[in-house]
Amino acid sequence: MSPRLLFRIFAFAELVTWAGLIAALVLRGAGVTEDLVRPAGGAHGFVFLSYCVVTVFVWVNQRWKAGVGVLGLVLAIVPFATLPFELWLDKRGMLTGDWRLAPGKDEPRGFIEHVQAWVLRHPFLSVLILLAGVTAAFSVLLWLGPPIPKS
Repeated sequence: MSPRLLFRIFAFAELVTWAGLIAALVLRGAGVTEDLVRPAGGAHGFVFLSYCVVTVFVWVNQRWKAGVGVLGLVLAIVPFATLPFELWLDKRGMLTGDWRLAPGKDEPRGFIEHVQAWVLRHPFLSVLILLAGVTAAFSVLLWLGPPIPKS
């Protein structure tokens, strides 16, 4: 899977879960049901965290300037902004190419690139570790409660 495809999948998933969460909030506000907010919020929260991890991973690989990477993270907070951001990156060629730190490619420099190179050399173990990390962060956030307390 290329950096472009990975980023595109998570940018679109972030957009879809935003739509689900907003729809659930509208239905709750209309008095139709409150049962959808918790699962929609949970799905969105999990995808949000995953999108942030993927954004940083692609940012390192593509050597984006700090402003571009930070913008990608900030736009995850704005409903429906991740897909236009992905399209903007793609149009400017900022998602082209393969994983530059994959086995047999560039040598990593610095701690972050060494971590990324390890991840690319151990993809299955890395996915398990990343899923466990995102799940742990997600669980802690669930334990802390929703960002806006229910009145």
